[in-house]
Amino acid sequence: FSGDNINPGNIRETFFVNQLRYRHKIALPAQGDFRVDGKWLFETGGRKKSSRQIQGQTDAYVVADDIDIGFGNKIPLWLFGFLY
Repeated sequence: FSGDNINPGNIRETFFVNQLRYRHKIALPAQGDFRVDGKWLFETGGRKKSSRQIQGQTDAYVVADDIDIGFGNKIPLWLFGFLY
């Protein structure tokens, strides 16, 4: 573990997978970052992450860091901490 090469995207994705993998099946889809239980598609990112990468997909959501309240298909990353 090095404090010099911190990648916020990697930290977000690791947190997301860690919270869900306990009770859910996680797959790596062609679009988006993660497919959960073969149904839901998630794209992780920061506050300004758009849904461009998952546009046109059903059951697709943006999991955004640095937001307090979700809206539309954008869910705050911190809420997934309650799943474990």
